[in-house]
Amino acid sequence: MLNDIRSGRIAAPEFLQGLIDTLTQRGRAVLGMKAERDGSEDRDLELLGEALLSRRGEASGVAIAQSLLAAFERAAEPQRLKFLSSLADRFGPDRRAIELAIAAYQRKEGGDGARLEALHAAAEPRRQELIRRLNLAPGGTASLVRMREVLLSLLRGHPELQAVDDDFVHLFSSWFNRGFLVLRPIDWTTSANILEKIIRYEAVHAIQDWDDLRNRLEPPDRRCYAFFHPQLVDEPLIFVEVALTKEIPGAIGPLLDKSRQAIAAREATTAVFYSISNTQKGLAGVSFGNFLIKQVVQDLARELPNLKTFVTLSPVPGFAGWARRELKTEASAAIDEDTRRAMAALDDGGDIAQAKEPITALAAYYFLKAKLPSGKPADPVARFHLGNGARLERLNFLGDSSAKGMKQSYGLMVNYLYALEHIEANHEAFAEHGTVVASDKVKKALRAKLSSRDLVPSPHTNSQRKISS
Repeated sequence: MLNDIRSGRIAAPEFLQGLIDTLTQRGRAVLGMKAERDGSEDRDLELLGEALLSRRGEASGVAIAQSLLAAFERAAEPQRLKFLSSLADRFGPDRRAIELAIAAYQRKEGGDGARLEALHAAAEPRRQELIRRLNLAPGGTASLVRMREVLLSLLRGHPELQAVDDDFVHLFSSWFNRGFLVLRPIDWTTSANILEKIIRYEAVHAIQDWDDLRNRLEPPDRRCYAFFHPQLVDEPLIFVEVALTKEIPGAIGPLLDKSRQAIAAREATTAVFYSISNTQKGLAGVSFGNFLIKQVVQDLARELPNLKTFVTLSPVPGFAGWARRELKTEASAAIDEDTRRAMAALDDGGDIAQAKEPITALAAYYFLKAKLPSGKPADPVARFHLGNGARLERLNFLGDSSAKGMKQSYGLMVNYLYALEHIEANHEAFAEHGTVVASDKVKKALRAKLSSRDLVPSPHTNSQRKISS
């Protein structure tokens, strides 16, 4: 067979798949297992997990891993919960091994390095090795991503599973680190299989149909890029849509207008990141979006030296919800009587154009003062871009007048500026001190709001955080 590969009569991928199938069949033979053709496998998931950890042979290990993953995918929610719960307790750290390792460390048996390594190995939960072995099965990485998606759906009701999720994140952060990710451009000639997923996964501005997708990919002033992983070949992990323009836009409608007049890429001076979508729910919390933005900026700057400005046109998904909570708080530092009257009129069907000033001022407060208990900005999109080193550049009243935009942010959109020479300093200021780096115009909107009164502490805000330009 090797000679056939060398001669080109058999393709390498076919050979590798055949080898995997052979190993799997041999593994099943060792275990006395049958192929699950009829989907009737009801083998206990916990016992399969124990069997997988006890095996030393790779062939039998692949077979058991494949069977466990297949059985989990077929299982009903109670069985899935039972298995995930067993990962939390039955497959947690081996307490006896930890006690022995601690005793050996205290007796100073062997060198310091060896004793620390033994203690570290003993403290590692057994589930981490189980997950690693499951990853050896054909399609194992994709199956584990789906398994974590199930885990996340159960986590709120079962907080005891948090340690299991922490281990998934720990392992996924290694498996999906930047060194394994491949950036690929997406255009109208990309395979239909991937284009269909772009339509399905678009989470910011829904793609209505194929004509809408074509309008975002084919014109010379449009770009789209996605990160892929070798184990999920046709599954984009995250993608970004880019508009090439002559100025910083303040509204999404003109960018998505099918009747707009496209410009030549060489005429553009500004690259606008108007949609960034994560596609795999099972990879939530595994951060590679920051790498995507930075590499796309570098690739665009190399391709089009005429580009001088790199900005986003971003939604503000948490703004309206936060504002409604503040309106219910009598002692809110964010809401004065003028703002309260303007927002009440808006809720009664008033003209939103009359609320431009209070909404813009309230938004400035939201971005620069409203914090989570951790001290980070309340808005999730702001945390992402500010953490990547961007600057909060501009507040755009009625930037998104769609039903979704009005519901989540009273139509507000914002621009984050990625100034290449300041990215690292901005990132450090945010990471080390929680500093929200904002333009003078945004800070001026906040100062105008606060100039007429003293601040009153609010349960939803932290007014002592530093604001820096």
